[in-house]
Amino acid sequence: MPSVHTAVTVSLTTALALKYWVVSDIFALALSFTVIIIYDAINVRYEAWLHAWALNKHIWERKFRESLGHLPSEAFAWAIVWIIVAVLLFYI
Repeated sequence: MPSVHTAVTVSLTTALALKYWVVSDIFALALSFTVIIIYDAINVRYEAWLHAWALNKHIWERKFRESLGHLPSEAFAWAIVWIIVAVLLFYI
């Protein structure tokens, strides 16, 4: 599960929610940032993989790296793990 950027942003958002509550402006900003990062990890990079795959299919030499994106399950698993880590670090 390589979605570390998702994990970091989810952990940061969780920590801000615990410290400033979910009604604060800073939490809303962090949540927006997290949604953009997760969207990038799953959708935009998947589209880049499709382009690389199509180009490699039509070119004899494999020049483009096809392994770019993350599965939704990978992003979700890291999100859950780092929510738990943020909560544990906050209360310890």
